[in-house]
Amino acid sequence: MTISTGDSVTITYTGRLDDGTVFDTTDESVAEEAGLLDEQPDREFEPLTVEVGEGNLIEGMEQGLLGLEAGDSETITVPPEEAYGEADGDSVREFEPAQFEEMVGQEPAEGLQVRAQGGAVGTVVDVSADTVSVDFEHPLAGETLTFEIDVLDVE
Repeated sequence: MTISTGDSVTITYTGRLDDGTVFDTTDESVAEEAGLLDEQPDREFEPLTVEVGEGNLIEGMEQGLLGLEAGDSETITVPPEEAYGEADGDSVREFEPAQFEEMVGQEPAEGLQVRAQGGAVGTVVDVSADTVSVDFEHPLAGETLTFEIDVLDVE
């Protein structure tokens, strides 16, 4: 059965940047080698099951799955516009330190990852006496992503 929109698909994958850096995987041994186990200690690295077309995968990955079958292995290259978009540098928001602490519940520090009410993840990029600057641009914006995918099941 070939994958089409609406199918439930179970896959394993490893995602890499152009320089070979692993940014995501379902394989625990690859995650350990790449240091992802330390970054995400509570995550279980296991096959992923998603419904194609529900928007749970980036657009380019979903498109790359269409037409594949259980047992297929494929390498899918996804350009920025079909992943997290181009890096535009226009996603920095400034907050007063007291306002930031009230919203986040902790003191600002450069490099701190925060989650906005709408779910967007940001990184504190600058802290001064008057302002806290948070960049809400996705860390993979502007990156071409390559996924090595194994299709385990299609329903």
